[in-house]
This record gives sequence, structure tokens and C-alpha cells, in this order.
Amino acid sequence: MTSVEPLRERLVTAGVDMLEQTGAGQLGLRAIAREAGVSHGAPRRYFPTHNALLAAIASRGYADLRADIEAVRAKTPRAQLDRTALAYVTFALRRPEMFTLMFRHDLLEGAGENLRETVTLPLFRHWRALVADCVPDPTGERAMCLWTNLHGLAVLAANRSLEAVAPEADLLALIARAIAQYLGTPASA
Repeated sequence: MTSVEPLRERLVTAGVDMLEQTGAGQLGLRAIAREAGVSHGAPRRYFPTHNALLAAIASRGYADLRADIEAVRAKTPRAQLDRTALAYVTFALRRPEMFTLMFRHDLLEGAGENLRETVTLPLFRHWRALVADCVPDPTGERAMCLWTNLHGLAVLAANRSLEAVAPEADLLALIARAIAQYLGTPASA
């Protein structure tokens, strides 16, 4: 983090760093201001509420997730879907605190970043298109069911609940099984 970085971005960067290192419980406005090296009142110029700052931090996470998903390349629609699902779950495993915050819409809704319109819905539309490229899904129900299954696996794996209840579980096999169940087709090569 450099002092050349605009203050708003420094605060978000400090928040992202703190989230990744210490978890959401430590993300108070004062703590983030201290981490960014500014006065405790400085965040209020850019973020009128704590939730507004959390939304900006989550927005950074969504941008990173989107970059991971956009980097996925495969030769067939099914392989693209398989690899995108893996990228999604891998993001949750690599950045569990960020992943958790990103989907706390109860905290983030109406906090100023408009995440639903700018990120969440476009992400789901992308997912829905991937599913539709593999199998007919006119209502999007199949895409929704598959996504909720994968999201559940991501959350359980990221917070180590899967490990606690099923230490022998093979996460990759569970992902493949979920996809096959909703698409009705075997895994890609």
C-alpha cells in the first residue's frame, strides 16, 4: 500500500488486507483507518457507514473472483463449466474470509456499491449461460440448483465444516458429482 494510492482505495486495500489476515470480526472503521495510516475520521469522508466500507471491500473480492472466472479457458462448453465451478470453489478455499463477506447480502445490500446489479446478477447470468451451453435450461432452475449446490460445497470446504463431518470426502469428486447430477452428463475430459 503506497501513500500515492488515493485515500479511498488505500482504505479498501487496508480493509482487504485485514480481512484476509484477521477476519471480518476485526474490520472496524477505526482499525482500518489505523491500518491505512490515517485518522479514525478519514473513512467517513468516503464511507458514511461501516457497511459501505464492507461493500467496497466485497466489491474488490468480486472483481478478483470475476478475473479468476474470466481466465478459465476450455475447448468445450462442459469443460468450461467444470473449470469455472472449480475456479469458484478454489476462490472460496483460497480466500474464505473474503468469500464469506461477498455473500453477506444482509450486510451489503443498500450500502452504496450496488453489488446486486453490478456483480451478483451478472455473475449468475454468466453461470446460467454456461449451464445453458451444456443443457437446455429455459427457466434457469437447473443453473440455480447447481450453483446453490456448488456454493454450499464452497462454504463447507472453506470454513472446514466438510473436513469436520466427512474428513474422507473428495471435494473434486463432490464437485463433479454435483455437476453431473444437474447436467445429467458425465464429467469433461
